[in-house]
Amino acid sequence: MIQITDSIALNESEIHLEFIRASGPGGQNVNKVSSAVQLRFDATESSAINDATYERLKKITGHRMTAAGVLVIKANR
Repeated sequence: MIQITDSIALNESEIHLEFIRASGPGGQNVNKVSSAVQLRFDATESSAINDATYERLKKITGHRMTAAGVLVIKANR
């Protein structure tokens, strides 16, 4: 379990990580190496998220949440 707050804990199986190719300049490794990571969390299916928390999360995350309620975060460097 990943403890978020005193009352919210997420099961690790609810978070999906995928290594992807980063966009932008990359020299010799561009389009060859998966150098970015994408985190996906389906807030609508999570047992840890109630309706009020879901609505707050939707406001906070803005465009990072899909219409289906999946939070998508990409990180690349």
